[in-house]
Amino acid sequence: MLAMGSWDARVTKTEVVQQAQDLLGYEFNDPELLRQALTHASVADSRLASNERLEFLGDSVLAIVVCEELFERFPEFLEGELTKLKSVIVSRKTCARMADQLELTPMLFLGKGMTNREPVPTSLRAAVLESVIAGIFLDGGFEPAKNFILRVAGPFIDEAANSESEQNHKSLLQQHAQKCFSATPQYIQLDEQGPDHSKCFEVCVAIGNTRFAAAWGPSKKEAEQRAARHALDELIDTDTDLDPAATLSGESSDVPDG
Repeated sequence: MLAMGSWDARVTKTEVVQQAQDLLGYEFNDPELLRQALTHASVADSRLASNERLEFLGDSVLAIVVCEELFERFPEFLEGELTKLKSVIVSRKTCARMADQLELTPMLFLGKGMTNREPVPTSLRAAVLESVIAGIFLDGGFEPAKNFILRVAGPFIDEAANSESEQNHKSLLQQHAQKCFSATPQYIQLDEQGPDHSKCFEVCVAIGNTRFAAAWGPSKKEAEQRAARHALDELIDTDTDLDPAATLSGESSDVPDG
């Protein structure tokens, strides 16, 4: 017997497809495309009748839209940062979260044995999102698919970008310094404390002759990240202009206990 996600079996396929269109905010010219996008191989007459081929296409459509959006939205990001962001946004985990946000998972047409699995596997939840994207692309063309992706993925792009910014202050500082001052930040170790097995390091950033507040960290790498954050805070928040002849005090912060 056909089971449709967590929906009551008395609900018809046509009703599920219509409710799915309402959730997606897109009215299909050919609702059969959406029905196929919601059909898992466990219940399809053949794998060709399932959403597997649509998933393949949707994955590529999602990728090109996300890549274009990242390229346009973050002109200061280098290829490495863009690649990292893209990999997060198009990952199965993130796609599954998008499907959950849209409440698509209960719309899946699943075989009887699949409906008892809680929660629905990440791969299935991600697949239905990519399949729906392909369905919209085939039904209405690239622009409707792009608009849908950006509407759904926008908050996840923001989330990933904010996370990347928080984790890689050195990269952002380098981009900012090169763009605004045509200079490369230099990291200067000022001090180290503690026994060999538990050292702390003090590092500051210098751009030209301007030195920014130092920071302590449990490793040189972490101290450099914290020092870069201090420099970014000062440069971006206060719009500091670098004077090649000036040197800021560079007083220490985040000093370790003891």
